[in-house]
Amino acid sequence: MRHADGVTIDPWTTADPYEPFMGRWSRQLAADVVSWLAPPPGARWLDVGCGTGAASAAVLGSAAPSSLVGVDPSAAYVEAASGQHANPRATFRVGNADNLPVPDSSVDEVISGLVLNFVPDPVAAIGEMRRALVSGGRVTAYVWDYADGMKMLRHFWDAVITHDPAAAGLDEGVRFPLCLPGALERCFVAAGLVEVGGQPVEIVTAFDGFEDYWRPFLGGQGPAPGYCASLSTSDLDALRELVRATLPAEADGSIRLPARAWAVTGRSA
Repeated sequence: MRHADGVTIDPWTTADPYEPFMGRWSRQLAADVVSWLAPPPGARWLDVGCGTGAASAAVLGSAAPSSLVGVDPSAAYVEAASGQHANPRATFRVGNADNLPVPDSSVDEVISGLVLNFVPDPVAAIGEMRRALVSGGRVTAYVWDYADGMKMLRHFWDAVITHDPAAAGLDEGVRFPLCLPGALERCFVAAGLVEVGGQPVEIVTAFDGFEDYWRPFLGGQGPAPGYCASLSTSDLDALRELVRATLPAEADGSIRLPARAWAVTGRSA
């Protein structure tokens, strides 16, 4: 959201609107990432920036962990994750990525989904994840390719810039250079991890129609909905029609858009 003083704020205060906007795609992506990792059973996991628990759900559902700790700075999101994933192996705590509330060398696997682009110092945050790992433990992080591959948001921001060129700096593809190819790998190396490697992970965001696509942008959670909340009614209506004009709809009105994320892993020496 852009305020009159020029400050940009990404609101993450209410969990419910996140689900139709990004949660449904986060869960699908997390499941694919965990499947790609093929983790051994019985590991101790840490989910950094757990949000409402998409990655935690994927780990609990298919990785057979011995324990999982989810950490997020938003108390509302931690409460939502705790409620959605009542599991004796899982606990959820309020905390920041740069000061994780876990002991040194206490986990085998760290996962951080769609988070590090929002962290002020991602290298420091990855270093904090490395602190929590046992020797040889693994960190996995993934971020949307906002600049090109996350078409659901690319259509939105392209329409925003057409309507209001002064808003170009709010485009997540511009704001988050961490989401460019190779950037996350470089952060892993800078944080002291070894055996660093990654690959794209692709899903499809499928919508029943334009309203299914557009309505979640009005929920106020995240950069794009935050921007919508800052607009007057007339500007929001104009933006809506610009977005509608660019979306490739099927004959039945449904919309299918590819979404790519970059996933990277590295190990503690």
